[in-house]
Amino acid sequence: MNKLNFRPMIVDSLRGYTKQALTRDLMAGLIVGIVALPMAIAFAIASGVSPEVGLVTAVLGGLIVSALGGSSVQIGGPTGAFIIIVLGIIGEYGQSGLLIATLMAGILLLLMGALRLGSLIKFIPYPIILGFTAGIAVTIFTTQVNDLFGLGLTGLPKEFVPKWGVLLSSLGLTHLPTLLIGLGSILIIQLTPRLTKIIPGSLVAIVVMTIACYLLKEYAGVTGLDTIGDRYTISARIPDLVAPELSWATLERLIGPAFTIAILGAIESLLSASVADGVIGERHRSNTELMAQGVANIIVPFFGGIPVTGAIARTMTNINNGGRTPIAGITHAVVLLLIFLFLMPLMAYIPMACLSGVLVVISYNMSGWRSVRASLRGPRSDAAVLLVTFLLTVLFDLTIAIELGLLLAMLLFMRRVIESTRIVVSRDKLHLHSEEDDTQRQDGSETLHLPQGVEVYEIEGPFFFGIANRFEEIVLATKARPQVRILRMRQVPFMDSTAVRNLRILIETSQSEGIRLVLSGVRPSVHTTLQATGIADLIGEPYICPNIHEALATATQYLAQQTNENR
Repeated sequence: MNKLNFRPMIVDSLRGYTKQALTRDLMAGLIVGIVALPMAIAFAIASGVSPEVGLVTAVLGGLIVSALGGSSVQIGGPTGAFIIIVLGIIGEYGQSGLLIATLMAGILLLLMGALRLGSLIKFIPYPIILGFTAGIAVTIFTTQVNDLFGLGLTGLPKEFVPKWGVLLSSLGLTHLPTLLIGLGSILIIQLTPRLTKIIPGSLVAIVVMTIACYLLKEYAGVTGLDTIGDRYTISARIPDLVAPELSWATLERLIGPAFTIAILGAIESLLSASVADGVIGERHRSNTELMAQGVANIIVPFFGGIPVTGAIARTMTNINNGGRTPIAGITHAVVLLLIFLFLMPLMAYIPMACLSGVLVVISYNMSGWRSVRASLRGPRSDAAVLLVTFLLTVLFDLTIAIELGLLLAMLLFMRRVIESTRIVVSRDKLHLHSEEDDTQRQDGSETLHLPQGVEVYEIEGPFFFGIANRFEEIVLATKARPQVRILRMRQVPFMDSTAVRNLRILIETSQSEGIRLVLSGVRPSVHTTLQATGIADLIGEPYICPNIHEALATATQYLAQQTNENR
């Protein structure tokens, strides 16, 4: 277990567990279970699956994430971020494709945790996260317009722009009672927190609007108010196990969606755990959390469930109501299971417009428009990454958005590194800085006078392929042919294979021209690279010096030897 870096937080959380802590966790779990109920149903229906699938996912996923996870307060289950992915997979590959993609994503998450990649996931640029989250929010809102306005449209285009074209041209078909139910739900959700912090607004909206819908249909003769029962057959039976039909062709087609589910699940769960850490003063175990998410996404599909991840809203609800150990998350799963077993038939009466109202509020909260606005005012490169990721998410799909967003972010990062890395060429004089730690100035001066025939090149930053090619261009562009070139590397933390290759070419070219190359201030890690690649033997260990003073002394000695040999 230790080799895998897997240690569930529940193992340590239950040490010294008290009755008071149990009471707080049970109460928090009860409240979170109630909060999770409308979300699980809404996310399932918006994803194109039946309501019970959402509850089964919340029960199993929540139980596994809490029991095996690396955060004491994380609540797992279906989230809005996966709605668009699940819709796309079901539309193209069917329910069996979703099962396989989720299963593959679970394996990927398990591998990420086992390979200790948890800390790396947290370094995904914030503009990418902001861009695809805002894009998901806009897409979720788009999918709810039909039910919110009661347009009754079928066969809507999948593409964003054509879909909005049809929606806008069909607004004349708006069913007023349906729209009032939807808008009333939004209003209740927004006003409930002003009256009570305990009962979630979404639950109040569902109860009130379900009663209102029933009264309108039974006593006012209103028709056209669709409910969950009008579209789905509600069942309170535990789903049978489903076996996936695996083939190499299917796995090959679904690796892209599976990768997207895994990356998005990792980002959302670790982001949720990090936010929770800041509130409760804890440090979650990222690799354990990823492995728990992986196990959940491997098991849940066999019961027909959809992808599982950490849910920020439910996690914060857990914390705010006193939950401090995984017992609260387990309790939340038990509460949902009891609702599923005994109250599921009542879900048939919930109006679809009410669920649309719930999802409209969720999409608004997801959009993070204030953060988007602030980021657009920041550096142009960050704004470009955000906009590209957002547009790709909205106009194409999340898989393309994440892949190209990451690629663009990496390219812009490399450009920044290249721009911030300087290559300084010194002849005659070398100016030193007081903060240099590899130069022990004996005379207290800040300027060293270079011997005639000696040039000093200094690389200030990483020596990788972009800088290596630029350095080579600078050296080749130098018309003068010195007798000694000193390459200062005191600020080079690492070298890649391109830099090693270019350095080898420089050494060989210099030797053919009778120019001696001397390295100065080589760090131990870089020295190891030079030895492993044979560069140290090619240049000669005596010409690899710890600081500029010894390098100049070596250069002076070499010049003297050359003078003596020429006499």
